[in-house]
Amino acid sequence: MRENRTVTVTTRLPTRFGNFTLLYYRSDLDHKEHLALIRGAVKGKVAVPVRIHSECLTGDVFGSLRCDCGEQLHYALQYLSGQPCGVLLYLRQEGRGIGLYKKLLAYNLQDQGLDTVEANLKLGHQPDERDYQIAAQILETLGVRSIRLLTNNPHKIQALEGAGIEVVERIPIEVGRSEENLTYLRTKAEKLAHLLNLEGD
Repeated sequence: MRENRTVTVTTRLPTRFGNFTLLYYRSDLDHKEHLALIRGAVKGKVAVPVRIHSECLTGDVFGSLRCDCGEQLHYALQYLSGQPCGVLLYLRQEGRGIGLYKKLLAYNLQDQGLDTVEANLKLGHQPDERDYQIAAQILETLGVRSIRLLTNNPHKIQALEGAGIEVVERIPIEVGRSEENLTYLRTKAEKLAHLLNLEGD
Protein backbone atom coordinates (compact mmCIF):
# COMPACT_ATOMS: atom_id res chain seq x y z
CA MET A 1 0.00 0.00 0.00
CA ARG A 2 1.42 3.40 -1.03
CA GLU A 3 2.30 5.77 1.82
CA ASN A 4 0.03 8.76 2.16
CA ARG A 5 1.93 11.94 1.28
CA THR A 6 1.00 15.37 2.60
CA VAL A 7 2.00 18.88 1.58
CA THR A 8 1.63 21.79 3.99
CA VAL A 9 2.45 25.49 4.01
CA THR A 10 1.94 27.76 7.02
CA THR A 11 1.69 31.55 6.91
CA ARG A 12 0.40 34.49 8.94
CA LEU A 13 -3.07 35.77 8.02
CA PRO A 14 -4.36 39.02 9.55
CA THR A 15 -8.14 39.36 8.98
CA ARG A 16 -10.93 41.70 9.97
CA PHE A 17 -11.81 39.06 12.57
CA GLY A 18 -8.33 39.08 14.08
CA ASN A 19 -4.97 37.43 13.47
CA PHE A 20 -4.84 33.80 12.41
CA THR A 21 -2.26 31.34 11.18
CA LEU A 22 -3.25 29.87 7.83
CA LEU A 23 -2.31 26.28 7.04
CA TYR A 24 -2.49 24.92 3.48
CA TYR A 25 -3.00 21.17 3.49
CA ARG A 26 -3.09 18.62 0.68
CA SER A 27 -2.77 14.87 0.95
CA ASP A 28 -3.12 11.77 -1.17
CA LEU A 29 -6.26 11.00 0.83
CA ASP A 30 -8.41 13.12 -1.51
CA HIS A 31 -5.97 15.22 -3.61
CA LYS A 32 -7.81 18.43 -2.73
CA GLU A 33 -6.47 21.66 -1.25
CA HIS A 34 -7.87 22.33 2.23
CA LEU A 35 -7.21 25.18 4.64
CA ALA A 36 -7.06 25.59 8.40
CA LEU A 37 -7.27 28.96 10.14
CA ILE A 38 -5.67 28.60 13.54
CA ARG A 39 -6.14 30.94 16.48
CA GLY A 40 -3.47 30.79 19.19
CA ALA A 41 -1.65 27.64 20.30
CA VAL A 42 -3.82 24.54 19.88
CA LYS A 43 -1.37 21.63 20.02
CA GLY A 44 -2.13 19.33 22.93
CA LYS A 45 -5.02 21.49 24.19
CA VAL A 46 -8.35 19.95 25.22
CA ALA A 47 -11.82 21.13 24.27
CA VAL A 48 -10.48 23.28 21.42
CA PRO A 49 -13.29 25.19 19.67
CA VAL A 50 -13.45 24.00 16.06
CA ARG A 51 -15.58 24.84 13.04
CA ILE A 52 -15.49 22.48 10.05
CA HIS A 53 -16.79 24.53 7.15
CA SER A 54 -17.40 23.06 3.71
CA GLU A 55 -16.66 25.40 0.84
CA CYS A 56 -19.67 27.33 -0.50
CA LEU A 57 -18.57 29.75 -3.21
CA THR A 58 -22.00 31.27 -3.67
CA GLY A 59 -22.59 31.83 0.03
CA ASP A 60 -19.06 32.48 1.31
CA VAL A 61 -17.96 34.81 -1.51
CA PHE A 62 -21.09 36.22 -3.13
CA GLY A 63 -23.37 36.35 -0.08
CA SER A 64 -26.07 34.06 -1.50
CA LEU A 65 -29.30 33.97 0.50
CA ARG A 66 -30.13 30.46 -0.72
CA CYS A 67 -28.18 29.03 2.22
CA ASP A 68 -26.76 30.04 5.60
CA CYS A 69 -23.15 29.13 4.76
CA GLY A 70 -21.62 32.59 4.46
CA GLU A 71 -23.19 33.75 7.71
CA GLN A 72 -21.98 30.61 9.47
CA LEU A 73 -18.44 31.18 8.21
CA HIS A 74 -18.36 34.77 9.43
CA TYR A 75 -19.97 33.88 12.76
CA ALA A 76 -17.42 31.12 13.34
CA LEU A 77 -14.47 33.41 12.62
CA GLN A 78 -15.90 36.06 14.93
CA TYR A 79 -16.48 33.46 17.64
CA LEU A 80 -12.97 32.03 17.35
CA SER A 81 -11.44 35.51 17.45
CA GLY A 82 -12.78 35.84 20.99
CA GLN A 83 -11.30 32.53 22.16
CA PRO A 84 -7.77 31.87 23.47
CA CYS A 85 -7.37 29.28 20.73
CA GLY A 86 -9.38 27.60 18.02
CA VAL A 87 -9.46 26.13 14.53
CA LEU A 88 -11.58 26.69 11.44
CA LEU A 89 -11.16 24.01 8.79
CA TYR A 90 -12.18 25.09 5.29
CA LEU A 91 -12.79 21.90 3.33
CA ARG A 92 -13.10 21.86 -0.45
CA GLN A 93 -16.39 19.96 -0.49
CA GLU A 94 -18.59 22.31 -2.52
CA GLY A 95 -22.30 21.54 -2.70
CA ARG A 96 -22.21 18.95 0.08
CA GLY A 97 -19.60 17.10 -1.94
CA ILE A 98 -21.15 17.15 -5.45
CA GLY A 99 -19.06 20.05 -6.79
CA LEU A 100 -19.89 23.53 -8.03
CA TYR A 101 -21.26 22.53 -11.45
CA LYS A 102 -23.76 20.03 -10.04
CA LYS A 103 -24.62 22.41 -7.21
CA LEU A 104 -25.68 25.09 -9.70
CA LEU A 105 -27.75 22.52 -11.59
CA ALA A 106 -29.35 21.65 -8.25
CA TYR A 107 -30.21 25.33 -7.75
CA ASN A 108 -32.19 25.25 -11.00
CA LEU A 109 -34.03 22.12 -9.91
CA GLN A 110 -34.86 23.80 -6.60
CA ASP A 111 -36.32 26.75 -8.53
CA GLN A 112 -38.55 24.21 -10.28
CA GLY A 113 -39.92 22.99 -6.95
CA LEU A 114 -37.54 20.30 -5.68
CA ASP A 115 -35.93 20.66 -2.28
CA THR A 116 -32.16 20.44 -1.78
CA VAL A 117 -32.24 16.69 -1.05
CA GLU A 118 -34.54 15.88 -3.97
CA ALA A 119 -32.37 17.95 -6.32
CA ASN A 120 -29.21 16.03 -5.39
CA LEU A 121 -30.99 12.71 -5.87
CA LYS A 122 -32.37 13.84 -9.23
CA LEU A 123 -28.79 14.53 -10.34
CA GLY A 124 -27.70 11.02 -9.35
CA HIS A 125 -26.01 11.96 -6.07
CA GLN A 126 -26.57 11.26 -2.41
CA PRO A 127 -28.11 14.05 -0.29
CA ASP A 128 -24.73 14.58 1.37
CA GLU A 129 -21.49 13.14 -0.02
CA ARG A 130 -19.03 14.90 2.26
CA ASP A 131 -16.29 12.97 4.02
CA TYR A 132 -14.74 14.16 7.28
CA GLN A 133 -11.77 11.78 7.36
CA ILE A 134 -9.60 14.57 5.97
CA ALA A 135 -10.81 16.88 8.77
CA ALA A 136 -9.74 14.37 11.40
CA GLN A 137 -6.38 13.99 9.66
CA ILE A 138 -5.75 17.74 9.67
CA LEU A 139 -6.75 18.03 13.34
CA GLU A 140 -4.32 15.24 14.19
CA THR A 141 -1.61 17.09 12.26
CA LEU A 142 -2.32 20.11 14.46
CA GLY A 143 -2.14 18.01 17.63
CA VAL A 144 -5.85 18.46 18.37
CA ARG A 145 -7.79 15.41 19.58
CA SER A 146 -10.40 16.98 21.88
CA ILE A 147 -12.78 19.61 20.51
CA ARG A 148 -15.90 21.69 21.02
CA LEU A 149 -17.55 21.62 17.59
CA LEU A 150 -19.52 24.51 16.12
CA THR A 151 -22.17 22.66 14.13
CA ASN A 152 -25.83 21.84 13.69
CA ASN A 153 -24.99 18.60 11.90
CA PRO A 154 -24.85 15.46 14.09
CA HIS A 155 -23.26 13.50 11.22
CA LYS A 156 -20.09 15.60 11.59
CA ILE A 157 -19.89 14.64 15.25
CA GLN A 158 -20.36 10.94 14.49
CA ALA A 159 -17.82 11.02 11.67
CA LEU A 160 -15.17 12.77 13.74
CA GLU A 161 -15.68 10.52 16.75
CA GLY A 162 -15.44 7.51 14.44
CA ALA A 163 -12.08 8.86 13.29
CA GLY A 164 -10.75 9.22 16.83
CA ILE A 165 -11.52 12.88 17.58
CA GLU A 166 -13.26 13.46 20.91
CA VAL A 167 -16.19 15.90 20.62
CA VAL A 168 -16.81 17.09 24.17
CA GLU A 169 -19.46 19.67 23.28
CA ARG A 170 -21.61 20.83 20.38
CA ILE A 171 -21.92 24.59 19.95
CA PRO A 172 -25.02 25.55 17.90
CA ILE A 173 -24.44 27.90 14.97
CA GLU A 174 -27.88 29.11 13.90
CA VAL A 175 -27.41 32.29 11.88
CA GLY A 176 -28.28 33.61 8.43
CA ARG A 177 -31.95 32.67 8.35
CA SER A 178 -34.02 34.46 5.68
CA GLU A 179 -37.20 34.05 3.66
CA GLU A 180 -35.05 32.83 0.76
CA ASN A 181 -33.50 29.91 2.65
CA LEU A 182 -36.26 28.87 5.07
CA THR A 183 -37.35 25.90 2.93
CA TYR A 184 -33.68 24.88 2.60
CA LEU A 185 -33.22 24.99 6.38
CA ARG A 186 -36.42 23.05 7.01
CA THR A 187 -35.24 20.37 4.57
CA LYS A 188 -31.90 20.11 6.38
CA ALA A 189 -33.74 19.69 9.69
CA GLU A 190 -36.38 17.24 8.45
CA LYS A 191 -34.41 15.14 5.97
CA LEU A 192 -30.78 15.49 7.06
CA ALA A 193 -31.39 15.57 10.85
CA HIS A 194 -29.67 18.93 11.36
CA LEU A 195 -30.35 20.35 14.82
CA LEU A 196 -32.21 23.58 14.01
CA ASN A 197 -34.85 25.42 15.98
CA LEU A 198 -37.33 26.54 13.32
CA GLU A 199 -40.42 26.81 15.51
CA GLY A 200 -42.45 29.91 14.71
CA ASP A 201 -41.06 30.23 11.17
